[in-house]
Amino acid sequence: MGKLMTVDDVSQSFPLKDGGHYIAIKDIDLEIHEGEFISLIGHSGCGKSTLLNLLAGLSQASSGGIVMDGRQVTDPGPERMVVFQNYSLLPWQTVRQNVAMAVNNVMHDLPAPARQERVDRTLAMVGLEAAKDKFPKELSGGMKQRVAIARALALQPRLLLLDEPFGALDALTRGNLQQQLMQICQNAGVTTVMVTHDVDEALLLSDRVVMMTNGPEAGIGQILQVPLPRPRQRLEVMEHPDYYGLRGELIGFLQQQRRLKQRRTSLATAPAPGAVNASRPFHRSATVVRLGVVPGLDVAPLAMAIDLKLFDEAVLQVVPVPFAHWQRLEEQLLNGSLHGAITAATAPLALTLGLSGQRPWSAVTPMTVSRNGNALCLGLPMLAQGVRTLGDLARWLNSQDQPLRIGVPQRRAIAEVLLRHWLASGGIDPERQVRFEALSPMAMHGALRTRQVDGFCAGRYRVAEIVQDGQGYVLATDLDIWSGHPEKSLTCSEAWAAAHPEILEALCSGLMRAAERCDDGGQREALTQVLSQPQWLGTRAAIALQRQFEFGAGTEPKALLRFNQFHADRACVPNPAEGAWLLSQFSRWGWCPFPSNRLEVLGQVYRPDLCAAALQRAGLASLRPTREAFALADGLVFDQDDPLGYLKSLPGSVQPPVAPVALPVAGAAAPHSPAHR
Repeated sequence: MGKLMTVDDVSQSFPLKDGGHYIAIKDIDLEIHEGEFISLIGHSGCGKSTLLNLLAGLSQASSGGIVMDGRQVTDPGPERMVVFQNYSLLPWQTVRQNVAMAVNNVMHDLPAPARQERVDRTLAMVGLEAAKDKFPKELSGGMKQRVAIARALALQPRLLLLDEPFGALDALTRGNLQQQLMQICQNAGVTTVMVTHDVDEALLLSDRVVMMTNGPEAGIGQILQVPLPRPRQRLEVMEHPDYYGLRGELIGFLQQQRRLKQRRTSLATAPAPGAVNASRPFHRSATVVRLGVVPGLDVAPLAMAIDLKLFDEAVLQVVPVPFAHWQRLEEQLLNGSLHGAITAATAPLALTLGLSGQRPWSAVTPMTVSRNGNALCLGLPMLAQGVRTLGDLARWLNSQDQPLRIGVPQRRAIAEVLLRHWLASGGIDPERQVRFEALSPMAMHGALRTRQVDGFCAGRYRVAEIVQDGQGYVLATDLDIWSGHPEKSLTCSEAWAAAHPEILEALCSGLMRAAERCDDGGQREALTQVLSQPQWLGTRAAIALQRQFEFGAGTEPKALLRFNQFHADRACVPNPAEGAWLLSQFSRWGWCPFPSNRLEVLGQVYRPDLCAAALQRAGLASLRPTREAFALADGLVFDQDDPLGYLKSLPGSVQPPVAPVALPVAGAAAPHSPAHR
């Protein structure tokens, strides 16, 4: 099917009496194809009708645009017809006259007989030939709705827009009209977008169901493909083996959105542990925020923000708390000794699911601090074995009785997740042929030198040290595995984020302003000077920050574009799609069942709304997560709307168990109250 209409980054806001704005929908991207039937579902207030009005040209988007056939939609047009729930028939005109009025106004260039023939043909299409001379008061609700549909179809629109067309009808009439509408749309070949609250109606009629998240600032939460064969009959559809699975997906989405709304409302209205005393205004006393870190290049935005005084000193004072071990950092985060931390990108999900060996803890991430920056470094004995590629490594391992020993900064964190995926893509079994060992980043150099491990995966700073000292070489970087992957995230408790929105916004804002500078090549010398301070990386920081990346093994240094990425290409935006891939890997390796309520989990953990507020505060361009599918080292495309399909496509994979995840109680074990100066 060809593309008929494109909705590109559309947002719609409405002015409020107090001078503010209500943002109904935000950052909507959608492609509508010729001849398809799309349903929009979601709870009341999620912007379904707002989006439909924008498609019709009845209102203009506050930002973004809608393009149809290469032309921007700026006003209503006969190629886009709307059918409303209230019929909108003129009571003093007959059925035929109501339909003819539209035809005569739009197609006045046609001869009168041709216009009349079009009206009669359309009335026959909807089964109203016998009622063409009746007035609306003489018709049932179902017949009135068919008149409204006939009036729209008589103009032969390219796009038919239906706003809950059967919402006011009884169940029997509704069922009959649904069947008729399906047949009419199929015969006419018209593309249709319909707003509905009825999941069974959506499944019966649709090729795709677009599920909207809660408002305000509603967006597209999931798009469900409906692969049921056509033509469809209600009973046959309900007996299809996939029907109740699809139905469960729709109902599950709506239930998850309801629970998320209840959770946010509860946090917003109930005082959380550690709430800032409202009698202490921010401008009078800045709040001390203890932020846990493990020193490495990923702390660059934090180091620059502190050095350049980019944090709003009237709101907060950031105190970095360094750790040598990630496990210890997470323990302090969970027991409330830290207000937040720069953690592995997997940590917010892992902590929420209880995968870290600790009790489940309700975590959120308002921003991604860094992307990329890791490499797999092997000791020189591996080079002597001829291991220079992934294929070489697979052949060598197949000849060995012992597993490959790889040091990682933290078990089940982003470095191990990416390594497992990459190794498996080369035919290596990470479960049987590799042993992952958690090592402090500071201990990796010594462990490789003394052959406690065969290699390690770590950030550029540690890798640069080992290559510079002639003890190892780089087999691959994470650009070879997933370029642009999230590496470090800002993580805090959900309760603390809800209790201190301005403090969190100011913290993220300062980090974002610094991240922009870290990506600026002209700031490289200044960044090196800052990171060379003893509290960060020390005097060897320059080794890691050189423009050319040293692979060792006698190869020439290479320039790796954005090997460490902090702000460019939406780097700071926490993306639920990336979180969905991480969940798929957690399940792939048997660490947890795949959450059947994944959207609830991702909606609680990933907070692009908090990121957007911080970007605005920082004076930076508005950014949002993308819904585009992506591929990693194995070339298989990951679609966030079908993660189980992705898992099924993995070579040799076994479908993991699927089960709902009970999220930690909002506000449980929240950090202690921030200290005031």
